[in-house]
Amino acid sequence: MKILIVDDHMVVRDGVRRLVSSLEPEEIAEAETPLEALVSFRRMRPDIIILDINLRGGSGLEVLRRLHSNDAKAAIIVFSMYSDLVYATSAQREGALAYVSKSAPSDELLTAIRKAARGEAYVDSVTASAQEMAGLNVASRLSTRELEILHMLGEGQSLTDIANGLGVAYKTIANTSTRIKEKLGLERTSDLIRFAVETRGGRLLGGEI
Repeated sequence: MKILIVDDHMVVRDGVRRLVSSLEPEEIAEAETPLEALVSFRRMRPDIIILDINLRGGSGLEVLRRLHSNDAKAAIIVFSMYSDLVYATSAQREGALAYVSKSAPSDELLTAIRKAARGEAYVDSVTASAQEMAGLNVASRLSTRELEILHMLGEGQSLTDIANGLGVAYKTIANTSTRIKEKLGLERTSDLIRFAVETRGGRLLGGEI
Protein backbone atom coordinates (compact mmCIF):
# COMPACT_ATOMS: atom_id res chain seq x y z
CA MET A 1 0.00 0.00 0.00
CA LYS A 2 1.27 3.46 -0.96
CA ILE A 3 -0.07 6.40 1.05
CA LEU A 4 0.08 10.14 0.29
CA ILE A 5 -0.52 12.57 3.19
CA VAL A 6 -1.59 16.08 2.15
CA ASP A 7 -1.68 18.66 4.96
CA ASP A 8 -0.09 22.08 5.42
CA HIS A 9 0.85 21.46 9.07
CA MET A 10 4.03 19.50 9.62
CA VAL A 11 2.97 18.31 13.08
CA VAL A 12 -0.19 16.80 11.57
CA ARG A 13 1.75 15.11 8.77
CA ASP A 14 4.25 13.69 11.28
CA GLY A 15 1.44 12.39 13.48
CA VAL A 16 -0.39 10.77 10.58
CA ARG A 17 2.85 9.26 9.27
CA ARG A 18 3.55 7.63 12.65
CA LEU A 19 -0.02 6.37 12.84
CA VAL A 20 -0.16 4.85 9.35
CA SER A 21 3.29 3.31 9.75
CA SER A 22 1.59 0.66 11.88
CA LEU A 23 -0.04 -0.58 8.67
CA GLU A 24 3.42 -1.19 7.18
CA PRO A 25 2.75 0.56 3.85
CA GLU A 26 5.12 0.15 0.95
CA GLU A 27 5.63 3.91 0.70
CA ILE A 28 4.53 7.05 2.54
CA ALA A 29 4.86 10.46 0.89
CA GLU A 30 3.89 13.93 2.10
CA ALA A 31 2.69 17.11 0.40
CA GLU A 32 2.08 20.55 1.86
CA THR A 33 0.50 22.52 -1.00
CA PRO A 34 -2.04 21.74 -3.73
CA LEU A 35 0.72 21.74 -6.36
CA GLU A 36 2.89 19.35 -4.33
CA ALA A 37 -0.14 17.10 -3.86
CA LEU A 38 -0.83 16.87 -7.59
CA VAL A 39 2.84 16.32 -8.46
CA SER A 40 3.20 13.60 -5.82
CA PHE A 41 -0.02 11.95 -6.97
CA ARG A 42 1.20 11.75 -10.56
CA ARG A 43 4.59 10.47 -9.47
CA MET A 44 3.63 7.71 -7.04
CA ARG A 45 0.00 6.89 -7.92
CA PRO A 46 -0.84 6.21 -4.25
CA ASP A 47 -3.39 3.66 -3.18
CA ILE A 48 -4.65 5.99 -0.44
CA ILE A 49 -4.65 9.80 -0.28
CA ILE A 50 -5.25 11.44 3.11
CA LEU A 51 -6.27 15.01 2.29
CA ASP A 52 -7.00 18.07 4.43
CA ILE A 53 -9.63 20.49 3.13
CA ASN A 54 -7.86 23.65 4.30
CA LEU A 55 -4.53 23.99 2.51
CA ARG A 56 -2.17 26.91 2.35
CA GLY A 57 -2.19 28.31 -1.17
CA GLY A 58 -5.40 26.74 -2.35
CA SER A 59 -8.57 24.79 -1.62
CA GLY A 60 -8.42 21.16 -0.59
CA LEU A 61 -11.79 20.69 -2.28
CA GLU A 62 -10.28 21.84 -5.56
CA VAL A 63 -7.43 19.34 -5.08
CA LEU A 64 -10.05 16.68 -4.42
CA ARG A 65 -11.85 17.58 -7.65
CA ARG A 66 -8.65 17.39 -9.68
CA LEU A 67 -7.51 14.13 -8.14
CA HIS A 68 -10.89 12.53 -8.71
CA SER A 69 -11.11 13.80 -12.29
CA ASN A 70 -7.62 12.44 -12.94
CA ASP A 71 -8.48 9.07 -11.45
CA ALA A 72 -12.12 8.36 -10.60
CA LYS A 73 -11.02 5.29 -8.62
CA ALA A 74 -8.62 7.23 -6.38
CA ALA A 75 -9.23 6.28 -2.74
CA ILE A 76 -9.31 9.69 -1.08
CA ILE A 77 -9.86 10.15 2.65
CA VAL A 78 -10.63 13.71 3.69
CA PHE A 79 -9.04 14.32 7.10
CA SER A 80 -10.43 17.62 8.35
CA MET A 81 -10.61 19.65 11.52
CA TYR A 82 -14.34 20.04 10.86
CA SER A 83 -16.95 17.44 11.77
CA ASP A 84 -19.95 19.30 10.39
CA LEU A 85 -22.28 18.18 7.64
CA VAL A 86 -21.41 20.91 5.13
CA TYR A 87 -17.78 19.84 4.80
CA ALA A 88 -18.58 16.14 4.76
CA THR A 89 -21.26 16.58 2.12
CA SER A 90 -18.97 18.68 -0.05
CA ALA A 91 -16.18 16.12 0.17
CA GLN A 92 -18.42 13.18 -0.62
CA ARG A 93 -19.94 14.97 -3.60
CA GLU A 94 -16.49 15.62 -5.01
CA GLY A 95 -15.49 11.97 -4.81
CA ALA A 96 -14.04 11.41 -1.36
CA LEU A 97 -14.43 7.78 -0.33
CA ALA A 98 -14.09 8.55 3.37
CA TYR A 99 -14.35 11.51 5.72
CA VAL A 100 -12.68 11.62 9.14
CA SER A 101 -12.60 14.53 11.56
CA LYS A 102 -9.27 15.30 13.23
CA SER A 103 -11.13 15.28 16.54
CA ALA A 104 -12.11 11.63 16.02
CA PRO A 105 -10.14 8.85 17.78
CA SER A 106 -7.01 7.88 15.86
CA ASP A 107 -8.27 4.35 15.26
CA GLU A 108 -11.07 5.79 13.11
CA LEU A 109 -8.51 7.04 10.59
CA LEU A 110 -6.93 3.58 10.50
CA THR A 111 -10.37 2.07 9.98
CA ALA A 112 -11.02 4.52 7.14
CA ILE A 113 -7.71 3.57 5.50
CA ARG A 114 -8.42 -0.16 5.73
CA LYS A 115 -11.91 0.28 4.30
CA ALA A 116 -10.76 2.67 1.56
CA ALA A 117 -8.12 0.14 0.52
CA ARG A 118 -11.02 -2.26 -0.11
CA GLY A 119 -13.01 0.39 -1.94
CA GLU A 120 -15.45 0.84 0.95
CA ALA A 121 -16.82 4.19 2.12
CA TYR A 122 -16.41 5.39 5.70
CA VAL A 123 -17.41 8.39 7.82
CA ASP A 124 -16.20 8.86 11.39
CA SER A 125 -18.75 8.29 14.15
CA VAL A 126 -19.25 11.95 15.13
CA THR A 127 -19.85 13.13 11.57
CA ALA A 128 -21.99 10.09 10.78
CA SER A 129 -24.21 10.86 13.76
CA ALA A 130 -24.60 14.44 12.56
CA GLN A 131 -25.56 13.23 9.10
CA GLU A 132 -28.10 10.81 10.50
CA MET A 133 -29.63 13.49 12.74
CA ALA A 134 -29.78 16.01 9.92
CA GLY A 135 -31.60 13.72 7.49
CA LEU A 136 -32.69 15.78 4.50
CA ASN A 137 -30.52 18.72 5.50
CA VAL A 138 -30.45 21.99 3.64
CA ALA A 139 -27.02 20.96 2.36
CA SER A 140 -28.78 18.65 -0.08
CA ARG A 141 -30.32 21.72 -1.74
CA LEU A 142 -27.00 23.38 -2.55
CA SER A 143 -24.41 22.72 -5.23
CA THR A 144 -20.84 21.91 -4.27
CA ARG A 145 -19.68 25.46 -5.05
CA GLU A 146 -22.57 26.90 -3.04
CA LEU A 147 -21.62 24.69 -0.11
CA GLU A 148 -18.01 25.81 -0.44
CA ILE A 149 -19.03 29.48 -0.33
CA LEU A 150 -21.36 28.79 2.60
CA HIS A 151 -18.64 27.35 4.80
CA MET A 152 -16.19 30.09 3.75
CA LEU A 153 -18.78 32.58 5.01
CA GLY A 154 -18.95 30.53 8.18
CA GLU A 155 -15.21 30.99 8.60
CA GLY A 156 -15.71 34.76 8.66
CA GLN A 157 -14.61 35.50 5.10
CA SER A 158 -16.26 38.40 3.27
CA LEU A 159 -17.62 38.08 -0.26
CA THR A 160 -14.50 39.91 -1.48
CA ASP A 161 -12.26 37.46 0.41
CA ILE A 162 -14.11 34.53 -1.11
CA ALA A 163 -13.90 35.95 -4.63
CA ASN A 164 -10.16 36.49 -4.25
CA GLY A 165 -9.64 33.05 -2.71
CA LEU A 166 -11.52 31.26 -5.48
CA GLY A 167 -10.10 33.45 -8.23
CA VAL A 168 -13.44 34.65 -9.56
CA ALA A 169 -15.18 38.01 -9.89
CA TYR A 170 -16.90 39.56 -6.90
CA LYS A 171 -20.16 39.69 -8.88
CA THR A 172 -20.03 35.94 -9.38
CA ILE A 173 -19.82 35.34 -5.63
CA ALA A 174 -22.51 37.94 -4.94
CA ASN A 175 -24.87 36.27 -7.43
CA THR A 176 -24.15 32.85 -5.96
CA SER A 177 -24.80 34.25 -2.48
CA THR A 178 -28.19 35.47 -3.67
CA ARG A 179 -29.04 32.02 -5.04
CA ILE A 180 -28.06 30.44 -1.72
CA LYS A 181 -30.34 32.82 0.16
CA GLU A 182 -33.21 31.97 -2.20
CA LYS A 183 -32.69 28.23 -1.73
CA LEU A 184 -32.53 28.54 2.05
CA GLY A 185 -35.41 30.99 2.32
CA LEU A 186 -33.26 33.78 3.76
CA GLU A 187 -33.77 37.44 2.97
CA ARG A 188 -30.67 39.25 4.23
CA THR A 189 -26.98 38.58 3.83
CA SER A 190 -26.65 38.89 7.61
CA ASP A 191 -29.09 35.98 7.96
CA LEU A 192 -27.02 33.94 5.54
CA ILE A 193 -23.83 34.66 7.45
CA ARG A 194 -25.47 33.72 10.75
CA PHE A 195 -26.75 30.49 9.17
CA ALA A 196 -23.26 29.72 7.82
CA VAL A 197 -21.66 30.25 11.25
CA GLU A 198 -24.29 28.12 13.01
CA THR A 199 -23.97 25.33 10.45
CA ARG A 200 -20.20 25.27 10.77
CA GLY A 201 -20.60 25.20 14.52
CA GLY A 202 -22.70 22.06 14.33
CA ARG A 203 -26.30 23.37 14.57
CA LEU A 204 -27.10 21.64 11.33
CA LEU A 205 -30.81 22.08 10.83
CA GLY A 206 -30.90 25.85 10.91
CA GLY A 207 -34.27 25.72 12.66
CA GLU A 208 -33.79 29.04 14.44
CA ILE A 209 -33.65 31.03 11.23
